[in-house]
Parts: sequence; C-alpha cells; structure tokens
Amino acid sequence: QVQLVESGGGLVQAGGSLRLSCLASGSIFSVNTMGWHRQAPGKQRDVVATITMRGTTYYADSVKGRFAISRDSAKNTVYLQMNSLKPEDTAVYYCSYWNGFAFTWGQGTQVTVSS
Repeated sequence: QVQLVESGGGLVQAGGSLRLSCLASGSIFSVNTMGWHRQAPGKQRDVVATITMRGTTYYADSVKGRFAISRDSAKNTVYLQMNSLKPEDTAVYYCSYWNGFAFTWGQGTQVTVSS
C-alpha cells in the first residue's frame, strides 16, 4: 500500500507562484506514474500534470507553459511548480500514484488564487 502526503498549498494573488510537493511512502512499484489532479467546487476532478519514472510528462492544455511537474525518485517525491496563477486555478489539488493497476490519492491541498 502507498501513502501520499501533499504540502505547499495556500492563498496567492493572481500572477503569483506556488510549489506543491507530494511525498510517497510504502510499497512503491519500480514502474509508476505520479501526478497532480485538481477539483474545483461543483466540478469533476481533472488531471493537471503527470510524470512517469522515465520523466515523460503530460500537461493539461489549461496549464501548459505555466506549470511544471518534476520528481525526485530517490526521495519518492513529486513536485508541481505553478507560475502565473489565475483565479480559475483555484481548487483542491490531489497528488496521484498509478502503478498500472490502481490509483492512490493524497488527502488534497487547497490552492486559492485571488484576483
């Protein structure tokens, strides 16, 4: 079983930056994909960015050029650097872990961007 703990959320003004971190622990597969999803009030949870063990990344169109995902495999940690934040980026951000069989989710961290 894998546990995920996120940190780094908060309140920021539009145009500002935040960096989210997610530490994975437990039975981590050698091949996995980690990522970030977000869910705004009244909306479904959507993928923001993912990164494989080889470093292949995926970004939602809405964050391309503004967000950057990275991982430190030695520390079992994935990061999301968020720049040029917009009010529409306001959501609860969830870290995810996919081992090819099932998702594991973190508890979520709130990101609020004021206009």
